[in-house]
Amino acid sequence: MARQQPPPWVHAAVLLCLLCLSGAIEIPMDPSIQNELSQPPTITKQSVKDHIVDPRDNILIECEAKGNPAPSFHWTRNSRYFNIAKDPRVSMRRRSGTLVIDFRSGGRPEEYEGEYQCFARNKYGTALSNRIRLQVSKSPLWPKENLDPVVVQEGAPLTLQCNPPPGLPSPVIFWMSSSMEPITQDKRVSQGHNGDLYFSNVMLQDMQTDYSCNARFHFTHTIQQKNAFTLKVLTNNPYNDSSLRNHPDMYSARGVAERTPSFMYPQGTASSQMVLRGMDLLLECIASGVPTPDIAWYKKGGDLPSDKAKFENFNKALRITNVSEEDSGEYFCLASNKMGSTRHTISVRVKAAPYWLDEPKNLILAPGEDGRLVCRANGNPKPTVQWMINGEPLQSAPPNPNREVAGDTIIFRDTQISSRAVYQCNTSNEHGYLLANAFVSVLDVPPRMLSPRNQLIRVILYNRTRLDCPFFGSPIPTLRWFKNGQGSNLDGGNYHVYENGSLEIKMIRKEDQGIYTCVATNILGKAENQVRLEVKDPTRIFRMPEDQVAKRGTTVQLECRVKHDPSLKLTVSWLKDDEPLYIGNRMKKEDDSLTIYGVAERDQGSYTCVASTELDQDLAKAYLTVLGRPDRPRDLELTDLAERSVRLTWIPGDDNNSPITDFVVQFEEDQFQPGVWHDHSKFPGSVNSAVLQLSPYVNYQFRVIAINEVGSSHPSLPSERYRTSGAPPESNPADVKGEGTRKNNMEITWTPMNATSAFGPNLRYIVKWRRRETRESWNNVTVWGSRYVVGQTPVYVPYEIRVQAENDFGKGPEPDTVIGYSGEDYPRAAPTDVKIRVLNSTAISLQWNRVYPDTVQGQLREYRAYYWRESSLLKNLWVSQKRQQASFPGDRPRGVVSRLFPYSNYKLEMVVVNGRGDGPRSETKEFTTPEGVPSAPRRFRVRQPNLETINLEWDHPEHPNGILIGYTLKYLAFNGTKLGKQIVENFSPNQTKFTMQRADPVSRYRFTLSARTQVGSGEAVTEESPAPPNEAYTNNQADIATQGWFIGLMCAIALLVLILLIVCFIKRSRGGKYPVREKKDVPLGPEDPKEEDGSFDYSDEDNKPLQGSQTSLDGTIKQQESDDSLVDYGEGGEGQFNEDGSFIGQYTVKKDKEETEGNESSEATSPVNAIYSLA
Repeated sequence: MARQQPPPWVHAAVLLCLLCLSGAIEIPMDPSIQNELSQPPTITKQSVKDHIVDPRDNILIECEAKGNPAPSFHWTRNSRYFNIAKDPRVSMRRRSGTLVIDFRSGGRPEEYEGEYQCFARNKYGTALSNRIRLQVSKSPLWPKENLDPVVVQEGAPLTLQCNPPPGLPSPVIFWMSSSMEPITQDKRVSQGHNGDLYFSNVMLQDMQTDYSCNARFHFTHTIQQKNAFTLKVLTNNPYNDSSLRNHPDMYSARGVAERTPSFMYPQGTASSQMVLRGMDLLLECIASGVPTPDIAWYKKGGDLPSDKAKFENFNKALRITNVSEEDSGEYFCLASNKMGSTRHTISVRVKAAPYWLDEPKNLILAPGEDGRLVCRANGNPKPTVQWMINGEPLQSAPPNPNREVAGDTIIFRDTQISSRAVYQCNTSNEHGYLLANAFVSVLDVPPRMLSPRNQLIRVILYNRTRLDCPFFGSPIPTLRWFKNGQGSNLDGGNYHVYENGSLEIKMIRKEDQGIYTCVATNILGKAENQVRLEVKDPTRIFRMPEDQVAKRGTTVQLECRVKHDPSLKLTVSWLKDDEPLYIGNRMKKEDDSLTIYGVAERDQGSYTCVASTELDQDLAKAYLTVLGRPDRPRDLELTDLAERSVRLTWIPGDDNNSPITDFVVQFEEDQFQPGVWHDHSKFPGSVNSAVLQLSPYVNYQFRVIAINEVGSSHPSLPSERYRTSGAPPESNPADVKGEGTRKNNMEITWTPMNATSAFGPNLRYIVKWRRRETRESWNNVTVWGSRYVVGQTPVYVPYEIRVQAENDFGKGPEPDTVIGYSGEDYPRAAPTDVKIRVLNSTAISLQWNRVYPDTVQGQLREYRAYYWRESSLLKNLWVSQKRQQASFPGDRPRGVVSRLFPYSNYKLEMVVVNGRGDGPRSETKEFTTPEGVPSAPRRFRVRQPNLETINLEWDHPEHPNGILIGYTLKYLAFNGTKLGKQIVENFSPNQTKFTMQRADPVSRYRFTLSARTQVGSGEAVTEESPAPPNEAYTNNQADIATQGWFIGLMCAIALLVLILLIVCFIKRSRGGKYPVREKKDVPLGPEDPKEEDGSFDYSDEDNKPLQGSQTSLDGTIKQQESDDSLVDYGEGGEGQFNEDGSFIGQYTVKKDKEETEGNESSEATSPVNAIYSLA
């Protein structure tokens, strides 16, 4: 019932409305009504009027009709009753009037040719088919004939007649040679519509083949070939020169006389042609002449109909399709060549077989109603109209006072049930006829609803909608609409009721929701139906995708947020360029967005978000522009070639939406570095042609790279090569140096010149040198490499050096003079009078006397101090004696050595250093660093075993840097931003544990710990106590511990463990070893071999340390007091230096880790520990 998706009966309702306007009733297609109502016969299918059949198949003449009751069928042949029962070959299909003539058992199809007509009859009337003329297809053989050669003078016209045998339908004609090669046709040689082959003028080459006319018959699919024509061309020039075929003076070159055009078909100057309306008009003009004439078409008094006219057969034929009366008139064709022209006029007359202006339609009336049948046709000449009733002439039918015939119209008044009949209208003229059946049926039917009952229609707010209520009845019922059972009829304002009963609501509002009732009424009764209308909110995209510009490879997100009616299912889909978008691996579609990862050029386009429900949809479109690297430039061209320059031109590639900012021109040469590309120059993006400055004697090849904001294009294809002529070098090598690699030589080096500075073949270098300030003559040598070694030189002597480039075209400019030095030797003297002053615990100051310059024997690089740590002032502390050094660049007399270890003994030596190495050592000096502050205590740990206490543990500093005198602990409570008072605790140097009683269970504590020497406190380390446990969790734990089920569970577990222990003790008693430990807090060390099997022997426990006693660094039991012995801080020999001499530790201790590891390894095998863990 909804307008959006109308069911089939809606179309019937619309048709019903149209018929109501003409005063007739149309029976709906509803099968239940069709089966109940009586209906005269109606022809639904029939064969064509001219029915041509294949003689090899059975003959089928179709005739089908409908009616209620179902009609019966009979046939006439040649206007006489055709008795089907008497002919065994003829049968009629069941429930159909279709005739089947079977020739499987023999018979000739030609015997059944004739005019057939089908009659469909039931008790309410008789319907007639068209008069069907049955013809059997014919494909007669071509008569045999012997054809003499056709003799013709070159240049004369020729017509080869086909004269095909008459066939049904007419065969298709085409010309071929006897070897089945098609005849080439052009404006000189072509086939006419009648099948003849026309030569406007014959040429000598036409003798090269023969000509055979072929006829192809449609039904039999056979081709018949006529005997071939053979041409004999008489010519004044017997040589067939193919080069003259397309020569403009071909005919005069061959001695053929030129002639003005004349028509071969049609002959004469005028002819006439008749064509029927609606058919195709084919006009043809074929002309002879030398040269071959051209054909042009015109219409007298007007233009050719451009929409229907087309030229065929090399302009020799004019076809006008679907001819109408206005196409009649005079047409003429004009044949012309350079010798003159001629024309032929064709008078065209358009006639018309009858065609409908108003075809009679079936008429369904209620008793007492009026109606009419109209049969109006036109034609040329004017057709006549003949009325029949049930297949008989109306004049011979019994008179009916309720019926009146007025020419092409029959008028019915006050019709009754007895007026039922089928009327035939036959309109004809000399060119054909039209036959139409139209029945008159009189019905009296109470109103009936044709749509399903109580339908639900859902519509979108503010839309226009229409509620359809298809109905049927005779007389035609009136229809009214009501809403929610209200008594007022809905019509006017926001409502409009159509003639067919449909109710249109112009703009849906929320208050329009409800139940609508349609009531159909006629004199025989009434019927009603209901429609429930629900109003839904529209689907709207409130955040639309926006146009975006993105670089290739980036991520783009297109938003599409939708608001819709929650009772409707929403579907969001995407289109790209108005086609469904394939969501690949690089795309992610979510409910409110589309994300594209790694954007590529192919992603550019318009993206449409389609938000749809089953009732409506909304669209939003955005365009994504992808900025990509430019395409490579192309079509490089070198012009304006000169000795030192060339113009390079290129065509830029597509910029891929990001303007090209620069072009980089690169070059490659094939002599020094073949295959290696170098940048030559850079040009703005608006330039595509530039003059490049070149170097002599380089075989250049160029390419261009385009650059935009996104990146660089691929290089263009290389240009052609261009070699410049040679010249002497215009520069000399750079970076000329002279340095000794040994004490008696000097190596001269330089940077070799590249291909663009060589300027010629065989590039070489002239190397010159001489001692400075001696003014001796220059030594010289020619070198092809980039180095030369001068031997037998004095130690560290300055030299003047020159390097000049030379090629086969000449020498380069005079080179600059560079000062170099021969090789160095080791210094001969050491610094003297070395003095040391201690600055602090980690630094000293040095002062010395400088050496004399002549003892350096080279360039003085630096003074260098070598020093090493001899020992520590702490007893039994092993130290590394690795040598370290401090450098003092330049010729200076003092320096500072830092990063020394405090409280240590050091030794020091000094040397002077040149490019060759160290000189002799000075005398050894000794010094001692004073005490310093210690480093931070190691492994500071804060543990909170319960809510009342906090345990602190730490290890001694890694670097005491003196004698430890104690530890300082500072701590304070804090709760959020509130801070408590800071408390300071001092401990002895041996104490590494501290237990603190908490003031309250809520606050946390911050602890800062540092070690002290006599110098002061060292680096501090800070830790905080753990956060207190949740109070509710604590209460819950207490509650569980008091539950009866928990107590019972613990008791059961304890009993099972006890039984397990008894069994273990019984088994262990036989071996004398027991896998138990007296005290949990006294672990066994993992180095104890007795613990490897998880057991130990009974032993005297008096030697065990008491709990709470302190363990010293050497593993013995110590008292809380300190005797300040260095043994308290380490066991000598365990301190170490790293590779560079930096201090790792001045003392070491035996760590509690070993005890911890012992606990962990032994507790796993002890059942007693299992009890501890459960407790």
